[in-house]
Amino acid sequence: MTCDSVGNLIPLYFYGELNPEEEDQVEQHLHDCSACAREMERQRSLSMALDNRTAEAPPHLLAECRADLMAAIQGGAPRLPQARKGPWTLFLEALGSTLDSVRHVPTPVGALALVALGFFCARFTGAWNTPLNLTAASMNPSDDVFSTVRSVRPDQNGTVQIAFDETRRRTVSGRMDDQAIQKLLLAAAHEDNPSVRVESMDLLKSQPYSNEVRDALLNALAHDPNDGVRLKAVEGLKPLSADPDVRKTLSQVLLSDNNPAIRYQVVDLLVAHRDDSVIGVLQGLVQREDNNTVRMKLEKALKEMNASVGTF
Repeated sequence: MTCDSVGNLIPLYFYGELNPEEEDQVEQHLHDCSACAREMERQRSLSMALDNRTAEAPPHLLAECRADLMAAIQGGAPRLPQARKGPWTLFLEALGSTLDSVRHVPTPVGALALVALGFFCARFTGAWNTPLNLTAASMNPSDDVFSTVRSVRPDQNGTVQIAFDETRRRTVSGRMDDQAIQKLLLAAAHEDNPSVRVESMDLLKSQPYSNEVRDALLNALAHDPNDGVRLKAVEGLKPLSADPDVRKTLSQVLLSDNNPAIRYQVVDLLVAHRDDSVIGVLQGLVQREDNNTVRMKLEKALKEMNASVGTF
């Protein structure tokens, strides 16, 4: 093998991408050629340097990726391609090239050229200051704009009329006691993206004494299809386990939720406060509970409440 061919194969050899025959040929060449052996050492040093380098992702990268994914799923376009260069951009590029060449002509001629260019620019920009209808050629959306096309209507003249909605992404920050932040978190609790709902529940659970937050936690526990969201809601309701409305919802969830982990935690909340009205609920559930851990939890709770395991 030649040094050129071995040099091309060194990265593949280093990462184990060669077949056994090629590996033997490269190893033999490296044993006989000091120059290629040094190249191999450089490859090894580069790999070690890359392994030691850590890259920190921007803090909002995950949220932005999720937003892009949801926009794509819902028919949006989170990353629209850049529009082709318009006449104004092409003119400025030509102007720059012309000015570059003007520097090399005699001063009077250059001055005259600049005056002419200035007059033309004034006329040209004046035309651009007049109102224009929005066309596909003039649109140049930024990366934080999501577009969803609602209708496409061609006519007999060859024109296409497209109706679309645009949503511009904004980023706000603030403390949990900020009313604007809390309203956004409450809105996030109803988003289609389950990871957004989990994150919002995880933050809202620190403010359970707000009526709006309490209602959001109860609604999530009773109706959210995602197990992670419901688990966060149970955690947030722990300080409110004595509230009658909360206990009513907990009793309903205990009988209807299909996740044993959630049922287990709901039992803990219900028995945290002595309430004989839940004894019948616990007795009815223990007879048909198919999860051993939850059933043992129910039996222990009934025993501590001096109630029988069965119903009579």
